[in-house]
Amino acid sequence: MGLGYLTTIGTFVGIYIILTLSLNIISGYAGQISLGHAAFFGIGAYTSALLTLKAGFSFWLALPAAMIIAGFIGAGVGIISLRIKGDFLAVTTIGINFVIVTVFEYSDFFGGAYGIMGIQYPMLFGLKISKFYYLMLVFFFVVVTAFFCFLISKSWIGLALETIREDEDAAEASGLNCAKFKIIAFAMGCAFAGLGGVLYAHFMRFITPNDFTFPVSITIVAMMVVGGMGTIRGPILGALLMAALPELLRPLANYRLLFYGGLIVFMTRFQPQGLFGENAFIIKKLFGQNLRAAFSKRNRAGGEEI
Repeated sequence: MGLGYLTTIGTFVGIYIILTLSLNIISGYAGQISLGHAAFFGIGAYTSALLTLKAGFSFWLALPAAMIIAGFIGAGVGIISLRIKGDFLAVTTIGINFVIVTVFEYSDFFGGAYGIMGIQYPMLFGLKISKFYYLMLVFFFVVVTAFFCFLISKSWIGLALETIREDEDAAEASGLNCAKFKIIAFAMGCAFAGLGGVLYAHFMRFITPNDFTFPVSITIVAMMVVGGMGTIRGPILGALLMAALPELLRPLANYRLLFYGGLIVFMTRFQPQGLFGENAFIIKKLFGQNLRAAFSKRNRAGGEEI
């Protein structure tokens, strides 16, 4: 394997980590089902492509703009989620994915089925970034996304989202404004999906509607479920693991979606915590108990408790 090949694989892995962490904000933290996350991946990619090619924006200006637009549309989905739950929300998010892809495919403004080409690599101090430094840029944003998720999980917003996830009716009865926090979760998660789209578009330099279809959403969901929802390490390790599988399963490429779907069903049935989530099998083997209890025990032994 050459350095260029490994750099490309590493870049895709980093982008999928960002996408998985972003979905985890919605589904892992807030407990809201979203099976159309690739739509916001595409919104970020197309927004950045159009802003840089048609409006003359630089990459560094297009990136936050794309995140804001993806987050704004995601907040709209959050508003929709206020009236529907469970299976109906899952079907609705799938439908949104198909609608967004259809708009991309049949609108000349978005390049139609041929997509958009000629997207430029970012410039830094007047010089085009090489592939290796682009990989470093992607993993810088991986760290930023993971740190943001950490801050959310330790904040009052994270506490509110966890309360909604565990029992929305009880949270509502206790006076928590569930509607507001659900919209916030969708806005934040979709904004970071837009970030992944920006990084993808400027790395590939050519995007089509097929890059953001429903199978991509299922891939992101599978990474999150396999790794472990509601944690930071789970989506990261799940994305790393699942990103390696396509290379191992090249002979089964035509059955990849079937494999991912079956894996989600298997994990949901036998290991709902994921491979690396709270109280997961691997964590128990490593620590003899769930990870949170292990850290709590260690801190109490030192006269300190978290």
